[in-house]
This record gives sequence, C-alpha cells and structure tokens, in this order.
Amino acid sequence: MDSNEQLFRIIIEEGFSTGDLSVFDEYVSRDFVEHQYGFNPPNVEGVKKAVESLHNAFPDFSMVIEDIAVNDDKVWGRMTARGTQHGQFGPMPPTGRKIEITVIDIMRFRESKLIEHWGVPDRFASMEQLGLKPPPKFIMKFMRMIK
Repeated sequence: MDSNEQLFRIIIEEGFSTGDLSVFDEYVSRDFVEHQYGFNPPNVEGVKKAVESLHNAFPDFSMVIEDIAVNDDKVWGRMTARGTQHGQFGPMPPTGRKIEITVIDIMRFRESKLIEHWGVPDRFASMEQLGLKPPPKFIMKFMRMIK
C-alpha cells in the first residue's frame, strides 16, 4: 500500500506535471470532491479536463514539489509550476511567454485513494507573466480593502 505522501507525489509528478490522465483513474476515489475554483465539474472528470487543457496551453508544463507536509489523512505541498504558453489558455491566444508560479495543494486520502483536493495556484503571478495585468483601479481598490 502506498503512503499518502507517495500518492501525493504520484498525483503531482505523474498526473499534473506530465499530464498522464490514467493516474487520476487509478488513484482517485469515485466519491472524490474537487474544491479548487474553476474545475468544472468539481470531480475527477473536471480535474482531468483541467489538466488536459493546461497541457494543451503549456506543452512543456511541469511541477516541482518544493515542500511537503503530512498530517494524518492530509498532505500539503508547495510546488513551483513552469511552462511556456504555446496554446489557447482560456480566452487568451498563445503568447509564447513563460510562467513560473507557486502552487499550494492540499489532498485528503482514504484507503489509498484521493478523496478531496484543494488547489491554490498564484493566478495573479500567471496573469502578470502572460501580460494580463489587472487594471490599476482594481489594484488600488483591492489595496484599500486589505489595509
């Protein structure tokens, strides 16, 4: 039986990083719930669709695990994601630009299967690196809100 940390590494390094969708069929429970914003539907099919779309937009996409922590049935990871946009990314046509962002993932396991996932990619950094900076008014309003 794989440990939760080993399962986390397989899902990140073989599933998300290389785009091997069979990893999700093998290691994700049928009652899996995706909590990351934007995955539609919020289940394993939504995850596979997002991973496929990500690799279509960034054919050289990869994730490197920088830190990992395990607590009972949950595993937390901090990764660095990198790629070059050569395909359509949402509404954005290919730019040829590179991204390098931090991603935080939390995964919960039961009986050697992934049952829940929370992902937090640094979307602002990816937007900036792809040339999609938010308008200055938005930034100013946001900065006033967090003071």
